[in-house]
Amino acid sequence: MSGPGVPTAAGAGGARSPGAAPEWGAFEDNMQGGGSAVIDMENMDDTSGSSFEDMGEIHQRMKEEEEVDAEAAAADEEDGEFLGMKGFKGQLGRQVADQMWQAGKRQASKAFNLYANIDILRPYFDVEPNQVRNRLLESMIPVKMINFPQKIAGELYGPLMLVFTLVAILLHGMKTSDTIIREGTLMGTAIGTCFGYWIGVSSFIYFLAYLCNAQITMVQMLSLLGYGLFGHCITLFVTYNIHFHSLFYIFWLVIGGLSTLRMVAVLVSRTVGHTQRLILCGALAALHMLFLLYLHFAYHKVVEGILDTLEGPNIPPFQRVPRDIPAVSSVVLNMTTKAVGLNL
Repeated sequence: MSGPGVPTAAGAGGARSPGAAPEWGAFEDNMQGGGSAVIDMENMDDTSGSSFEDMGEIHQRMKEEEEVDAEAAAADEEDGEFLGMKGFKGQLGRQVADQMWQAGKRQASKAFNLYANIDILRPYFDVEPNQVRNRLLESMIPVKMINFPQKIAGELYGPLMLVFTLVAILLHGMKTSDTIIREGTLMGTAIGTCFGYWIGVSSFIYFLAYLCNAQITMVQMLSLLGYGLFGHCITLFVTYNIHFHSLFYIFWLVIGGLSTLRMVAVLVSRTVGHTQRLILCGALAALHMLFLLYLHFAYHKVVEGILDTLEGPNIPPFQRVPRDIPAVSSVVLNMTTKAVGLNL
C-alpha cells in the first residue's frame, strides 16, 4: 500500500515541480539579486543617510534653496518694476484709494442728507390752519375724562408760532415801557427767554415723566407746553396795553389757570399713581404760572439790568454848567481885599 503510494506522491510532486518553478523563481531571483535580508550592523557607517545629522543637512539645504528662490523672485520683481510694473502697481493703488474715497464720500453724504433732509421734519409741520385754530381753542378747555390717556397732537407748527408770537409781545411790552433798545440786544434776550423756557421746561418735565412712568414723548411734551403758551400770549398782550395790576391778576388766574389746567389734566390721564401725578403736575403748574408772573413783573427789570451790565449805565456825557457862588464866600473875598489894601 505504501509502496505504490510513494511513487504516486512523488509523481504528483514531480508533476507539480515544473509548474512551481515559474511561481517561486521570481521571488528567489529577487532574493538573490537584492542580497541578504540580514543587515550587518557592524559595517553600518555612522554618516549614512538614515542618521539625524543627514536629515538636518538635508533640511538646511532645502532652506538654502528656498532662500535662493526667494532672492531670485525678488530680483525678478525688481526687473519687472524696472520694466514698468512699479508704475502699474502705483496706478492700481491710486484707483483703489480713489474708490475707497468715493465710497466714504457717498456714505457721508447719505448720512448728512438723512439729518438735513427737510422731509424728516415735514410730518411735524404738516398741519391745516383750521386744525391749529381748533387746538388753540382746546388748549383753554380742561378735559374732564382722565381715566384713559388723552390725545396729544404730535406737531410743532402751532407751538413754534406761539413762541414767536410771545417774543413779539415781549418786544412790544418793552417798547411801551420806555426801555432803551441798544443794538438789537433786546430781541436776542426775548428769543432766548421764550425758546429757553419752551425747550428747557419741556425737557425737564419729560425727564420727570420718564421717572414717573408717564406715557408721553418729547415731541408731545413740546406740543403740549407750546399750546399752553396761548394763555400767556393773551394775558400779556392785554395787560401790556391796559396797565392795571388787578386786571393782570384776573387774567393770570382765569386765562393762565385754564391753560395750565388743560396741561395738568392731560398729564394726569397719562400717569399712573397719585404720588407720581402730584409730583409731575405740581412741577408743571408751578413753572407755568410763575413764568407768566416773571414775564409781567420782573422781565423788564432783568433785561434792563443785563443791558446795564453789558453796556454800562445810561449816564449822560460830562458838561460844564454855571453855578452860584454862596454869600459866605463873597464876604470872605471882600474882607481879604480890604486887608490887602490896608497893608499897601
